[in-house]
Amino acid sequence: MTRRVIRRAALAGVAAAALLASGACGSGFDDSSGGGEQSSGPASLQILIGSSGAAETKAVQDAAAAWASSSGNTATVTPAQDLVQQLGQALAGGTPPDVFYVDAGRFADYASVGALEPYGDRLADADDFYPTLRTAFTRDGKLYCAPKDFSTLALEINTDLWNKAGLTDADVPTTWEQLTAVSQKLKAKGVTPLAIGDTRDRVGAFLKQAGGWITSPDGKQATADSPENLQALQYVKGLLTAGLARYPKQLDAGWAGEAFGKGKAAMTIEGNWIKGALQNDFPNVKYTVHPLPAGPKGQATLSFTNCWGIAAKSKYKEQAIKFVEAMTSADQQLAFAKAFGVMPSRQSAKDRYVQQFPADKAFIDGAEYAQGPVNAPKMDSVLSDFDTGLQGLDQGDPKALLARVQKNTQAALAG
Repeated sequence: MTRRVIRRAALAGVAAAALLASGACGSGFDDSSGGGEQSSGPASLQILIGSSGAAETKAVQDAAAAWASSSGNTATVTPAQDLVQQLGQALAGGTPPDVFYVDAGRFADYASVGALEPYGDRLADADDFYPTLRTAFTRDGKLYCAPKDFSTLALEINTDLWNKAGLTDADVPTTWEQLTAVSQKLKAKGVTPLAIGDTRDRVGAFLKQAGGWITSPDGKQATADSPENLQALQYVKGLLTAGLARYPKQLDAGWAGEAFGKGKAAMTIEGNWIKGALQNDFPNVKYTVHPLPAGPKGQATLSFTNCWGIAAKSKYKEQAIKFVEAMTSADQQLAFAKAFGVMPSRQSAKDRYVQQFPADKAFIDGAEYAQGPVNAPKMDSVLSDFDTGLQGLDQGDPKALLARVQKNTQAALAG
């Protein structure tokens, strides 16, 4: 998840452009539930996934095989080498898989050209999915697809560095003011306080904590140039210029989790994927996980999620919906959580998840107040430019940056 999130915009552009262009030129996609002749007999589902590794691939293939055996269908699960590219080409070429992973950051591009079947409200217990996750896959009032699982950001603290600086549990920051104060204490002890990623996928949490965001909740209006967002970026800039926070490149690291694992910072802001990364690369690091400090408008974090997309052109839509229902049952999601470390998207699975993974409570609690990716099409270049501005935030002008993002977002939404 770490590097997938960071690289998402770079990987997405060509395929998304081809898909959007084909939609504009009459690709044959249909935003209704018709989408061609349907087969009522046994289905031969083709399923394309963006796997995090061998464990996820095996878990999904095993679950698909069990569903197929019990239902009389067949289901072939293929892990993509590059999901964005392969899916974009398949959709644009009119030969999509029946079921596929859809990243929340890509959802609006696919939905806006009618590539996705809007089946979400036909699912049993659709209201059981966390509201923030449903919002990520809702467009024009329609829930298009079932959230597969999710991740959120939280605050990780290196207990050895914390203790060596004379800090205790009572010093864990719960507000921006406390984050600043404890960072000053750490810096005074010669410890870099905070490592944070230099993109909107990390810094964006501060926007939401201040009550701002890049677009309106329906994704129709640009809201970047606001007093709330300015307050957030000024606060982050203050941390950077005071040496209370550092970007990974300033700590000779590829991402903030690596800097944290190497002991170069006492705190970091990362998602629950950091658990596996630290176990693999820095198994001796002791740390605790806490909710992100609240900003002026309260608690907020960011969520990263995929849904099970169904192609509008699939001839096996009803069977595909049954497949998705099986993959998103509470029991199956908990099995996936155990197999490859994701968090269930169903609220009914939360208590059992926390019982099995108590250390992840701060992450899953974040679902109640999380902000998903920008839910609007054609935003790749806008968000990439925003990231470029954030990477120079310590020397930059937050007001000018937000004005540029506002102008670019308005143009993208109008285009």
